[in-house]
Amino acid sequence: MSEVKISTSTNANDYEILIRKRGDGQYAAYCPQINFMLSGTLHEEVRELMRKKVEEHISEIKSKD
Repeated sequence: MSEVKISTSTNANDYEILIRKRGDGQYAAYCPQINFMLSGTLHEEVRELMRKKVEEHISEIKSKD
């Protein structure tokens, strides 16, 4: 089994946000570069929440420099 590598890029464009509709009012967003998934009731909601999570991840990387 391979180890999951979390990205250390500070470029937001290096992070993918994958969104899947799972049923009526059920969406899931996943970012493979940070190995994180979340869910919500609206497409835009999960996209925005994941975008914020990526921004937080990048801020943490920058704060360690």
